[in-house]
Amino acid sequence: MRQILELASVTKTYGSGDTTVAALRDVSFGVEAGEFVAVMGPSGSGKSSLLALAGGLDMASHGEVYIQDTPLSSLGLAELARIRRRAVGYVFQDFNLIPTLTAVENAALPLELEGWKPSKAHRVARNALRQVGIEHLADRFMDQLSGGQQQRVAIARAIIGERSLILADEPTGALDSVTGNGVLEVLRERADAGAAVVMVTHEPRHAAWADRVVFLKDGRIVDQSSVQGDPNSLLVTG
Repeated sequence: MRQILELASVTKTYGSGDTTVAALRDVSFGVEAGEFVAVMGPSGSGKSSLLALAGGLDMASHGEVYIQDTPLSSLGLAELARIRRRAVGYVFQDFNLIPTLTAVENAALPLELEGWKPSKAHRVARNALRQVGIEHLADRFMDQLSGGQQQRVAIARAIIGERSLILADEPTGALDSVTGNGVLEVLRERADAGAAVVMVTHEPRHAAWADRVVFLKDGRIVDQSSVQGDPNSLLVTG
């Protein structure tokens, strides 16, 4: 299988001198096309930092991040923005939606930034909203949507188009169990269709949708497990 994402001996530190904090320490991690990987670990273990580096939203202090064999450190700002628009779908914990745009306009934005005609982009965006169960809310603005509905708009924006890498930071956090399972099914379907999917979660039952679970602690990968469908097998102590 083709590897879509690779973190090669990545370290990420913040601050300097006595205030230096290492969010990630010499992490090597890869995800192939068609693979769904869940990332788990306690608060402060480096999960969100790993996603930010994987999506080119932050740069490694040491080591290298590759998307489709392209080293991100070699890219200028414009090239980095382009690869994020074309290849990477990102679900943020705080959604990062534009309040002056409707749900369909938010979901369609990555395509329009790539030069798609609005009519075509909106048609594809409505289909993405349908996949997450809110096509009927396509023309509403963000202040007219609940937190859970906004989260589904963010997920629709992440899965739209031909994204080869989908990164999701607690994508079911604001959703009830039934709706959350629907979102996980969408992510599973995208992986089965050939995308590489990385999801941060603290719920073993959500991680059970993945092919593999990576456990972080204190900025290091401490374990990796193949998922056998039993959420209890994903519990790690220590």
